[in-house]
Amino acid sequence: MKKIILASTSPRRKEILSLIGVKFQVVASDYEEDMTLKMKPTELAKLLSKGKAQALAKKYFKHIIIGADTFVIHNNKLMGKPTSKSDAKRMLTKISGEKLVILTGFTIIDTESNKTISKSVKTNAYIKKLTPKEIDNYIKTKEPLDKAGAFAIQGIGSMIIRKIEGDFFSAVGLPLFSLAQELKKFGIHLL
Repeated sequence: MKKIILASTSPRRKEILSLIGVKFQVVASDYEEDMTLKMKPTELAKLLSKGKAQALAKKYFKHIIIGADTFVIHNNKLMGKPTSKSDAKRMLTKISGEKLVILTGFTIIDTESNKTISKSVKTNAYIKKLTPKEIDNYIKTKEPLDKAGAFAIQGIGSMIIRKIEGDFFSAVGLPLFSLAQELKKFGIHLL
């Protein structure tokens, strides 16, 4: 079986991929994301994940490369990671009591055949109405500071999520079910 590389330094993506028992290595991609591109969010998620995977595909032959990118959409506007505590506070205030779309794009590339598949998976998250004190206390944990939309669905932030609709793992950063289905097309059968 070809070696698998996860083109990500995200500890969450590494943890998710390890759940399915596949052997892989983690290599950081040097791809520079541009979330200002004017395109549909589903296409942007696929494009960014593909860019991350392609950056490594040039360096590794006879490998399967997996790239992924996750962002949050609120009122048809993309939300990346906050740039500061005040930006996190602004984001959390904005999403308080709202429905969000968490979009994760992923790309798989076989570097020998150049076969490429890109998909995006959408998960809805419903945020509870937050008090200013809850927002401040959450920011003090530092968890929101490196998360798209300023919250983590799997961490302390789980206490601000009323419900989700869709793939939990996708909302965390890697849509495990969809990824496993697509890996079969590359000859990687996990069950």
